[in-house]
Amino acid sequence: MTFWEHLDELRKVLFRSAILIVALMAVIFAAKDFVFDTIVFAPISSDFPLYRFVDKVLGMMGMPPLEPFQLELINIELSAQFFIHISTTFYFALVLATPFVLYQLWLFIKPALYKNEEKLVMGAFSFAAILFFIGVLAGYYLIFPLTLRFLGTYQVSGDVANQISLQSYISMFTWMILIMGVVFELPSLAAILSRLGVLTRSFLKKYRRHAFVLLMILAAFITPSGDPFTLMAVGLPLYALYELSIFVCRDIN
Repeated sequence: MTFWEHLDELRKVLFRSAILIVALMAVIFAAKDFVFDTIVFAPISSDFPLYRFVDKVLGMMGMPPLEPFQLELINIELSAQFFIHISTTFYFALVLATPFVLYQLWLFIKPALYKNEEKLVMGAFSFAAILFFIGVLAGYYLIFPLTLRFLGTYQVSGDVANQISLQSYISMFTWMILIMGVVFELPSLAAILSRLGVLTRSFLKKYRRHAFVLLMILAAFITPSGDPFTLMAVGLPLYALYELSIFVCRDIN
C-alpha cells in the first residue's frame, strides 16, 4: 500500500471510532439523571462506597466512624451546566469507547506484523485496555473521593465556608480519573519497551529507589491536597504499578 492508502485506512479507523463515540454520547446525554446523580455526584455524600467501607473498618477497630460528609455544589455561570453536560458526556463516551478504539488500531497495524508479532501486539493492546479501566476505577472509587473529602472540608478558618463550584468539581473529577487511567498504562508501556529491547528488568530493579521518589513526586502532582494520607493513597498504587512493570519486563540475553 502507498502512503495515501495507509492514510485512507487510518481515516476509516478514526471515522469508525468517532461514530461510536457520537452514538455513545447520544445515549449518555439522554441518561443525564443517572450519569450525574448516580455516578458523577455520588462521591459528595457519605453514602459513597469508599466512605462506608472506611466506616466499617473503623468500627471493626473500635473507633468512631467518619464525620458525616455532604458537599453542596453551586453554579455561577449561565451556560455552564449545559456545556458541562456535553463535555462530561464526551469523557464518558471516550472511556467506554476505549476498547473499540484500541481494537480498530489493532486492525490497522495488524497487516504490517509477522505472525509471531501479532500475538505480542494483540496481548499488549488487551493488557493496555484492562489497565486503563482499572486505573479509571481506582481514580473514581479511591483517589478522587479521598482528594475531594480532604479539599472539600479543609478550611483556613471556620469563618470561611467552602462553596464548591460545579465547574471546579467536574474539572477535578474528569482530570483525575482520566489521568489515573493513563498512569495505569505504565506496565503496558514497560512490556512493549522491553520487547523492543529498550527497557530491561535489571534496569528497573537497579533504579527502584529512584523510581519510588519520582513516583511520590508524581503522586503529589496528581493530588495537590498535600496531606500524607492522600499522597500515600496515590503513591503506593503507582509504586505497585512499577513493581508490576518489573514483573512483565525481561532481560535481554
